[in-house]
Amino acid sequence: MTHLEKATFAGGCFWCMVEPFDRRPGIEEVTSGYTGGHTEYPTYEEVCSETTGHVEAVQITFDPVIFPYEELLEVYWQQIDPTDSKGQFNDRGESYKPVIFYHNEHQRKLAEISKNTLEESGKFDQPIVVEIREAETFYPAEEQHQDYYKKNAFHYKMYKKGSGRKGFIEENWTKNDQDKLRQQLSDIQYKVTQEDATETPFQNEYWDHEEEGIYVDIVSGEPLFSSKDKYDAGCGWPSFTRPIAPLDESMDTSHGMRRIEVRSNYADSHLGHVFDDGPKDEGGMRYCINSAALKFIPKNKLDEEGYGKYKVLFKD
Repeated sequence: MTHLEKATFAGGCFWCMVEPFDRRPGIEEVTSGYTGGHTEYPTYEEVCSETTGHVEAVQITFDPVIFPYEELLEVYWQQIDPTDSKGQFNDRGESYKPVIFYHNEHQRKLAEISKNTLEESGKFDQPIVVEIREAETFYPAEEQHQDYYKKNAFHYKMYKKGSGRKGFIEENWTKNDQDKLRQQLSDIQYKVTQEDATETPFQNEYWDHEEEGIYVDIVSGEPLFSSKDKYDAGCGWPSFTRPIAPLDESMDTSHGMRRIEVRSNYADSHLGHVFDDGPKDEGGMRYCINSAALKFIPKNKLDEEGYGKYKVLFKD
């Protein structure tokens, strides 16, 4: 039987700390809440008043075999400004400061090693000031704050950008991953996901693939599409009527055309385009996606690969 563990991280506004961990292999649940203070069952308003000692945080239930704590730490660092102890981005005050709360001695040691490694890398000119503290009682936040990035997608994206978080991540983290991605991805996978290229129709891995399962981002592993929504559009690329997770869509005027580009929400991988000429009885949309941006997870391996919660898509 799988033994699940808890991880707790504070990194500023908890609205922005759910999405990076959610939908990843081995992540069972991500809960927004409050911890580290002296008040029992605090409210959002009380925590924001800076009178409770609590910080906004997320508590993650995860399978360490599929997604080790070391990888959680790597994701965490890439969401924050680790040199800012007074808050995060536009959110100022004690309730927004970054903290790693360890749940056992193993987590404490890994957190210390991770912090020291970042410090010694010289990536930042200023000291790494993130606290590492023993986990305390975690109080889940009000329901309206849970999965905020899903419930209020437009406002969330505007907030993440307006607060300065999105720009900081792109400037300090995303750009520095390119060398690593060049090693991990094939030439066509890199060109499609990172340089917005388009692969050749009818000569790609999944255009006529019919096996049941889900398709995830080749870069981050975030779930994107289900075989249940896949159909043959006759275009030579994998086509879907809908995604199974939020995607970023924006106007693309390249090559003298006006199209809606589709990118993955977390990794910001270029996936393809969406058109309104899909099956009318399925909503009328056609997500035309590059195979090179995808990895297929068969239905019978969803548990093994950490996507067990998506088995519900294939129940009769």
